[in-house]
Amino acid sequence: MVSGQATQAILNLFLPIYVHSLRIDSVLDFDLYVYTGRDVVLYRACYLPFTAKTQSALLDNNVSRLYVPIDKRRQYQRYIQTHIDRILADPSVDDFTKASIVYDSAKELIKDVLSNPTLGENIKSSQAMVESTVLYVLEGHNAFHNMLRVMSFDYSVYSHSVNVCTFSLALAHAAGMDSTRELIELGTGALLHDVGKTKISESILNKRGPLDPSEMETVRQHPRWGVELVRETDLIPEVSYLPIKQHHEREDHSGYPDGVGSDEIHAFSKILAIADVFDAMTTERVYRSAVGTFPALKTMHAEKDTFDRRFLELFTRLLGPTNLAAL
Repeated sequence: MVSGQATQAILNLFLPIYVHSLRIDSVLDFDLYVYTGRDVVLYRACYLPFTAKTQSALLDNNVSRLYVPIDKRRQYQRYIQTHIDRILADPSVDDFTKASIVYDSAKELIKDVLSNPTLGENIKSSQAMVESTVLYVLEGHNAFHNMLRVMSFDYSVYSHSVNVCTFSLALAHAAGMDSTRELIELGTGALLHDVGKTKISESILNKRGPLDPSEMETVRQHPRWGVELVRETDLIPEVSYLPIKQHHEREDHSGYPDGVGSDEIHAFSKILAIADVFDAMTTERVYRSAVGTFPALKTMHAEKDTFDRRFLELFTRLLGPTNLAAL
């Protein structure tokens, strides 16, 4: 087990990956490393085939993780995008590992998107990852709960984007949205919903204490900026822009950027609003501590007319059937 300062040093130089993410006899264009307990050493060069024997030897020795040099991160991401359907269909890969591969890959991908949100290649990759996530979530309730098990609740804009996408897809599916196309449209908007924050300084985003009026007005522009940035690529469906723009709108007209009410807020946006607030409340921030699932849901239910009641009740049941009865 890697721990403490050694973990951070390794993560600065290497990307941890699951052995099960590598397909037998597939072509790799990145070297593989193992952690020995003291250091990370080369295990297999990229020009050597990754065989069934190689995989068995690793798993027999309880090695479930390998490491890819951080400068080969994008090559690994492209590899995952090519093979993710085979990974999710592989009965030899347990559900927890499948969920971990989906989650970790989506989080790495959103790093690229947020570093350059107007690059068409990044937006195309995000849509491909959303499609894979949708197919995984459509496997059923257990798929969502496996994703819950691997979610990170130490806030970063990357984990937040993936968490909100996952919560949104699960809630939409619970609400009866079972069209793959419709879920991909929602998931695309959900994954990209905070792209506009790339135009806001870190000093404002991570400020300890309340924002002043000028800072608050800047933050309130991020939904518009997100739409503008993604629209430069002209690659996502038109309906996917709505949750990007409307995820801070509220049923009672108290939201932003336009202050529209229930009748003007798209169903995707109503779902995303719930997922966004819940994840924001239940993750650790630099300026405040996380709250538990039940207190967060209780607060959201107490804010009458803020969220769509049907979606909020469905979301509460989704997280635990006893939650709604206790509220």
